[in-house]
Amino acid sequence: MGGALGVSASGYYAWASRPGRPAEQWRRELVGAIEEVHAEVKRRYGSPRMTAGLKARGHACSENTVAKLRSAHGIKARVPRRPVRTTGSNRRRPAAANLLDRGPGPARPSQVRGADITYIPTREGWPYPAVVGDLFGRMVVGWATAESMESRPVVDALEMAPARRRPGAGLLAHSGRGSRSASDHYRRVLAAAGIVCSMSGVGRCWGSAPVEPFSGRLRCELAPDGMFATRDQARVVLFEYPEAFDNPGRRHSSLGFVSPAEFERAHDQTQR
Repeated sequence: MGGALGVSASGYYAWASRPGRPAEQWRRELVGAIEEVHAEVKRRYGSPRMTAGLKARGHACSENTVAKLRSAHGIKARVPRRPVRTTGSNRRRPAAANLLDRGPGPARPSQVRGADITYIPTREGWPYPAVVGDLFGRMVVGWATAESMESRPVVDALEMAPARRRPGAGLLAHSGRGSRSASDHYRRVLAAAGIVCSMSGVGRCWGSAPVEPFSGRLRCELAPDGMFATRDQARVVLFEYPEAFDNPGRRHSSLGFVSPAEFERAHDQTQR
């Protein structure tokens, strides 16, 4: 080849051992950082969150560049499955008023909480986790699982949340109009705790929206191969996910790509 191209062997080896151009070196370093973050978050980030994470580590980059490098190197995030409908409006029971439409959103933690229930696929069947989130900073404050779609996991998750966060009087608990939220059991628990019940109106699901993405992430991101082997395995990971990843580390686009814990810390500092 050297003879055909008029290049000496020593000249070729000198070129091959020469450091690459600065732009090439930067790309190689950025790809390495992308792979590192990708592994740390267990393939849970798309390009927007990945870009925010890289910038937090001191890498100057754009979302478009990150997306191109991910595509070129086959670095793909988990793809969510098509959800199965688990809730529906219970028209046989009276619905509570949609109190979120009557004022501004929460201005501090422990003012408004949203509840949702979903499922996690396992080879033994579906456990149904219920999740309660604080709508101010998207912090998951309560969760529980059950073997069937009843009001019990929603109530358990709701009762766990006040014990962990100690809200003041007049906490608003918002949910959809599913049979769990419309049940007498659920509403009795709220009344006994002095919690105000609120439900989304037909076609107005804003209050549940901050919590529902968490349910979708549970289905998409928890199981390493798309499905757990047993219900117990799913329960263990479910209880670790909010505390070890989502609350302290996951970057939320609605919070400016910071985690719920970081968002609440910043709010606390402004109140001092």
